[in-house]
Amino acid sequence: MKLVADLRGEKGCPWDKKQTPDSVGIYLVEEAFELVEAIGQEDIAEIREELGDVLFHIVFMARMFQEAGQFDLRDVAEGITQKMIRRHPHVFGDRTISGSEEVTQNWHKMKLKEKKSSRRTSMFESVPSSMPSLMRAYRISDRAARSGFEWTEMAGESPNSELVLQNLKAAMQEKDKDLQSEAFGRLLFALVNVCRQQMIHPEPALAAAVKKFEQQVAKMRELISGSNRRVEDLSPAQKAEIWRKIESS
Repeated sequence: MKLVADLRGEKGCPWDKKQTPDSVGIYLVEEAFELVEAIGQEDIAEIREELGDVLFHIVFMARMFQEAGQFDLRDVAEGITQKMIRRHPHVFGDRTISGSEEVTQNWHKMKLKEKKSSRRTSMFESVPSSMPSLMRAYRISDRAARSGFEWTEMAGESPNSELVLQNLKAAMQEKDKDLQSEAFGRLLFALVNVCRQQMIHPEPALAAAVKKFEQQVAKMRELISGSNRRVEDLSPAQKAEIWRKIESS
């Protein structure tokens, strides 16, 4: 805290002194994503550094609210401590549970009970609109399902692979770009629900697929350049053949 106080103090850094919670918020989001990436890469040194960056931004943010006389870091720590104790009656109370799924269900019930006594009027209000769309779609659909609004029940359809393919073909047939965009949006949301029902989070699943694609493209470029050829000189059939070899290796 002293470090941040010095940075924001009279003789501190001009850039740090002029920051506001709004201006710093985006940096906290960026640092959080960098931390998640480091965890995925299992780079211990990088994880430690990124945790430090996230921690610094949290302390920095708390300091600004302290300066405004609203709360300080101690208030934040005490608040989250009380919330965790309240949300874990099976640890800090006498409630017994059967497993992690019951923990999740109880957590959601307690959140709903707490929200009813707050100023929020929607079950989705606490899901940030600035959250990446894929993550937000998962959170929205999960929250709705846990509140009795299961997407498949309301749609009257099962989001199986055959239906997904049918919806994809239908979307590609749309001539109006606005209608096509809407159709693809519905399709993506359906896929998010497929993932959720299979207990797979779409964000890390897609991230893993993108990472694998990057590696495969790099390998393909390496193979092509190693044979003294250029990508633009290869036919689609030749590219497909090389791709199949990479996927099967």
